[in-house]
Amino acid sequence: MHCVEILLVEDSPLDAEMTLHALHSTAIANHIEWIRDGAEALDYLFLRGRHAGRHPGPPRLVLLDIKMPKVDGLEVLKAMKEDSELRRIPVVMLTSSAEESDLLRSYQLGVNSYVVKPVDFENFSTEIAKLGFYWMLTNRLPLNN
Repeated sequence: MHCVEILLVEDSPLDAEMTLHALHSTAIANHIEWIRDGAEALDYLFLRGRHAGRHPGPPRLVLLDIKMPKVDGLEVLKAMKEDSELRRIPVVMLTSSAEESDLLRSYQLGVNSYVVKPVDFENFSTEIAKLGFYWMLTNRLPLNN
């Protein structure tokens, strides 16, 4: 088993595929887990349900969409920041929502960064690569994170 470096929580297969492609093409992270909704993200993070037997280490970074079925990204963020272990994991809201209320609520709940997804593929790939480089290579985390 391996430890996931990036947890991508995204319900759009197209956006997930573009994000995965951009991250893999830059060789930023070896292990990226794609989760398709907020409820499964919570199961993954809290080692519940079908994720109960996964490697117990937390991801180094969570890329989180806001508008998702079952449980939205704001609820996932809130649960993470209320947990003493999970609150240290950097969370980047990676969303198509440019609504000021979503931005404000995300920061109120403790998000580390808020990125609105670019519409075209080239800009999307460039922004994801920059985001990955910063959070995986430039940013420093505590050793036990």
